[in-house]
Amino acid sequence: MSTAALALDTYALTKRFGSFTALDGVSMQVRAGSVHALLGENGAGKSTLVKCVVGYQRPDAGSVLIDGRERDIATPAAARALGLGMVYQHFTVVPGMTVAENLLIARGALPAIVPWKAVRAELETFMATAPFQLALDALPSQLSAGEKQKLEILKQLFLKPRLLILDEPTSVLTPQEADEVLGALRERAHAGQCSVLMITHKFREVLAFADDVTVLRRGRLVASRAVAGAQAADLASAMVGDDPAARGEASDSAPLQRDPSPPGAVRLALQALRVAGDRGETAVDQLDLEVRAGEIVGIAGVSGNGQRELMEALAGQRPRAGGQVMVAGQRYRATRAQNRRFKVRGLPEEPLKNGCVAGMSVAQNIGLRGFDRPPHARGGWRLPGTLARRARELIAQYRIKTQGEHAPIGSLSGGNVQRAVLARELSEPADVLLVSNPVFGLDFTAVAEVHQRLLAARNAGCAVLMVSEDLDELLHLADRIVVMSGGRIVHQCSAAGADRQDIGRHMGGHAGDHARPEHTATQGASA
Repeated sequence: MSTAALALDTYALTKRFGSFTALDGVSMQVRAGSVHALLGENGAGKSTLVKCVVGYQRPDAGSVLIDGRERDIATPAAARALGLGMVYQHFTVVPGMTVAENLLIARGALPAIVPWKAVRAELETFMATAPFQLALDALPSQLSAGEKQKLEILKQLFLKPRLLILDEPTSVLTPQEADEVLGALRERAHAGQCSVLMITHKFREVLAFADDVTVLRRGRLVASRAVAGAQAADLASAMVGDDPAARGEASDSAPLQRDPSPPGAVRLALQALRVAGDRGETAVDQLDLEVRAGEIVGIAGVSGNGQRELMEALAGQRPRAGGQVMVAGQRYRATRAQNRRFKVRGLPEEPLKNGCVAGMSVAQNIGLRGFDRPPHARGGWRLPGTLARRARELIAQYRIKTQGEHAPIGSLSGGNVQRAVLARELSEPADVLLVSNPVFGLDFTAVAEVHQRLLAARNAGCAVLMVSEDLDELLHLADRIVVMSGGRIVHQCSAAGADRQDIGRHMGGHAGDHARPEHTATQGASA
């Protein structure tokens, strides 16, 4: 049968960065019209492999074959001309352009005068048949992380690629959205419209949607097989090999148990909080919420319902339009001095953008909280040696994969940037922890590690407020779940024994009379 889908082969593909070999002779086959999953821990070489395939990076050795023919893919434009599309892990949208303009410039060459009437009609037709919709006139700055991820996928679907490569495509999507997107892509692949190569850390997605799977470890291919008959335990074993620390099996790192003690005093209180969105609209509307010592409160909701604006306001990144935030019974304005005094810490969404300075070293970023205090400073003078020593300790403790404490943090993989931020924020005791999508882009061992550290903070008496677009994560980790819709809390429940479908209905705004805020707002302390 004639098909538009392309076959991809890599032969002995090798890529080095100085003395570090990121990709070591990898030979992989992606069958035309199939969904092929690429697994591996952070730093295993997955992103490097696909970037070499699409011309974003030049391999030092080896070949890339498209439909059996060796191709010299020197640039992303050359890859696009061959029918290859790529959705990167980090967003590539142009901030000052609308959704419509971002979709259009994905095509590359454009006429001097764009026939906007015809283009608009084409975009509206495309959007009507897409797996999800975005407002064509919205700016990326007005979109949540999940909506930006959808825009990245839409940009490539608009180009009708013959081979689509996705780097962590569902990290900030809800489970329902992820299933919808991956189901649509699988249908396209099996219909012969395109082949799909996706990097993912979620075994459920591999087993449910992929036809074949390849596993990389430390830059080398260690397994490649059909998904039929595969077990998650076998894939996990291939990913981590015989490293007990990576498996979490070290004798001194047994999984923590949830402390059954009831929550303590209120540590964080939001009172009639109002926050404006990027366009001046009300993004958070009269929100009341309490988080007590020794509990994790998880905020569930579909992207774009005020979660991002809420967490930015709590972190001091966005002004508040009204209401109050209280920490330990005192007004909290999110200043650096107050963060230090009240022991407020944060794990932000998109940490390289919101929690780090990309051009500064790993050590400098780890030291941002206390670089001007003893033991890292004395008499107004900084002591970089002590900061470097502390950074080395935390790099080892948190298993941050870097070429050294002096390497720019922007050179690290997304998961290792998150590990570095986690080391900075949790290396000292915290009383309040503000967390947004904490395991975005992390592999399964790192996810378990982050969850263990959040649970340890909770057991130590920290009040944890966590936004996550992964409902499974909230059900696993939180003590109490609140659902945000339209900037308000529309539902609250204990995570233990929670009805997943009921939460999903509230997330989607289809819960009817049960979603009355005046009913649910009184449940916080007792839930």
